Amino acid sequence: MKILHVTQQLENRKYDFAPMGQRILGQTKKLTEVMMAPMKSIIILLFVTEILFCSCGIQKEEKSDTPDRPNIVLIISDDQSWTDYSFMGHDHIKTPRIDRLAEEGLTFPHGYTTAPLCSPALASIATGLYVHQHGILGNDPVFHSTEKKYSEGWLIDRMHIYSERINEFEKIPTIADLLGTNGYISLQTGKWWIGNYKTGGFDRGMTHGDPARGGRHGDEGLKIGREGMDIIYNFIDSAVSIDKPFYVWYAPFLPHAPHNPPDSLREKYLPLAPTEAVANYWAMCEWFDITCGQLIDYIDQKGLSEETLFIYVCDNGWIQDPDKPNQYAPRSKRAPYEMGLRTPIIFNWKGTIEPEWNTTSAVSSIDIASTIYGICGIESPPDLQGINVLDKEKLSSREIIFAETYAHDFTVIDSSLLYRIAIDLPYKLILPDERNQPKSEPELFDIACDPFENHDLSDSHPEKVAELKVKIKSWRTSSRNQDGENY
Repeated sequence: MKILHVTQQLENRKYDFAPMGQRILGQTKKLTEVMMAPMKSIIILLFVTEILFCSCGIQKEEKSDTPDRPNIVLIISDDQSWTDYSFMGHDHIKTPRIDRLAEEGLTFPHGYTTAPLCSPALASIATGLYVHQHGILGNDPVFHSTEKKYSEGWLIDRMHIYSERINEFEKIPTIADLLGTNGYISLQTGKWWIGNYKTGGFDRGMTHGDPARGGRHGDEGLKIGREGMDIIYNFIDSAVSIDKPFYVWYAPFLPHAPHNPPDSLREKYLPLAPTEAVANYWAMCEWFDITCGQLIDYIDQKGLSEETLFIYVCDNGWIQDPDKPNQYAPRSKRAPYEMGLRTPIIFNWKGTIEPEWNTTSAVSSIDIASTIYGICGIESPPDLQGINVLDKEKLSSREIIFAETYAHDFTVIDSSLLYRIAIDLPYKLILPDERNQPKSEPELFDIACDPFENHDLSDSHPEKVAELKVKIKSWRTSSRNQDGENY
């Protein structure tokens, strides 16, 4: 594909983060062999225009060539490294359908999730807020239970504690909330940690969230993709039949463990991978891509491709442990490193968004909500720190983005925060929390030249460490947590 041939440019300190290809593959041999390959209501603010009013009104107007409000399909991968797509340079994993989204869309190969863990990361995608703002810090609250972990009794005990978080989250405007107020109909499928789908403002959904029936992180929703796509197809048909723009949250339990791909895919990768565990993970990545293709094809068959905005992102990264099936290796999931936080982010709207492979801008998953609001003419809630990535002026003037890492089992920010991360291309600072990580030191990396963060530059570039520390402090003091207090 042509995007594999984009060259890296470092002239005039304008950094080009094109797919790394063989240059990256050669940097870390061990990692390469394993991975690469041989790689939201209380107040809702509305921006009301004549166009939106007419489209939501009783009288139907003649459609223009380009819809004012596209259908929106948000595709979210689950536990997949930024390297593990063919369009990102992997030698063996085949992802032709996501490749095509990338080639024909506005693609940011240097995208970041807000946290290297699924529940907080997904909450950020749903709201456009950083983790400390929405308050879903980890996957599970700290609580005591005498029941076996993940049993019905344990899940019920968990809900007694977690219900307070769910109630607080329900006050936050989400993408589904604001789109719903503007005439959309929405569907949740796949992963969802925060009670049932209604907590997220969705009109319909798969996740019931009932702990007595296994509710924790998606329950019935986890069947999507793995057991077919009919629920989404039927929803799309229903939306079309009532002439409503639709919003689909497609966050399948893929390629997430258990890594149990179809036999045909497993057999395909066994001769190519260093171990069976890696082969199974690679096969899961392609299985996920196949389901994305099925969704894209259905929308195309309905004649909706030019009326639909596809957005792609992953919740967090992954390095498959070569010797432990279904287990991740260090410095990936739950870690502040590139293999835990980085993800390609794609905006594809056929005929409207010009294809571009943007290798000089770092973007965040919080930008997804801001971009959707910008496209749909919806005023963003005041606390959003993301930008509309289609606004070239804002995109080019942005200097820095942030991320956070908290404990998997969490209480409050003060006791659960592990790291704050600043990405100021080409530099990235990983700043440990002094209270909770007293033995850790700041780490600085040039992620243009060292994408796998093998060479800590904190000692040789103390001035850059100091500069980014100041920017993190400024971000903290200007930002509010979920209780409206200074972060």
